[in-house]
Amino acid sequence: MAMDNITLTSGMRQNLFSLQKTAKSMDLTQTRLSTGKKVNSALDDPIAFFAAQGHTQRSSDLAIRKDEMSEAIQTIKAADNGITAVLDLISSAKSLAQSALANQSTSERADLTAQYNDLISQIATVAADSNYKGTNLLVDGQELNITFDESGDSTLTVTGVDGTGGAVDGATDWGAVDLGDSTDAINASITQLDDARDQLRIDSTALSNKLSTITIRQDFTDNMINTLEDGAANLTNADLNEEGANLLMLQTRQQLGTTSLSMASQAAQSVLRLF
Repeated sequence: MAMDNITLTSGMRQNLFSLQKTAKSMDLTQTRLSTGKKVNSALDDPIAFFAAQGHTQRSSDLAIRKDEMSEAIQTIKAADNGITAVLDLISSAKSLAQSALANQSTSERADLTAQYNDLISQIATVAADSNYKGTNLLVDGQELNITFDESGDSTLTVTGVDGTGGAVDGATDWGAVDLGDSTDAINASITQLDDARDQLRIDSTALSNKLSTITIRQDFTDNMINTLEDGAANLTNADLNEEGANLLMLQTRQQLGTTSLSMASQAAQSVLRLF
């Protein structure tokens, strides 16, 4: 058996409608307070929602690029560490060559020659070991490619250098000669070591300039990420103080509406007193 329709008075219906609107507003306010956002979906504000989503996606893409820049910085630092070590080895090798030049003892020159050749072999070893994640900028031909933006249009290429500065190429030849008879060979080796030192200093400066560029771009990317995140937040974040005040107001309105509905129902109940 179907239930008969219940007819409400105009006052009760108006108060009931007001309570329903208040309840809906309270649900929305409570959602904003719980999520901290005034725009939680495209239904709330499609323009703000999709604009904020675009900012967030770009921010995430740039964060990946920033991580790649961090790895590039470490790769260059590994190469610079190698150059520093090679420069120390060159300095030590030069000292041995100068000692051999000033020493008249054939046996001592032979001993110095052996030490010198050991140092020269370490120069090549250090250069070969100065890699980071498989990339070695002290090996000619190797390159490091860095992408700065999310579209891949902004890039930088760091080209590898000779990590020995030319100290290994031909420098060991003087160790095979009779140092007691050939001061010219020793002087030639010292000159070659000086040339290698000068070249490595030039290469180190070039790498430092690249490192500076990457660091500047990394800082710029970090600031851009913060700007994008702030932009997304400004479009979607709720003012929690305002929403808290709204909730208190809506709770008060709900209490008043309930009281008003009760008063409206009393008018209908007064009819019962007629019987």
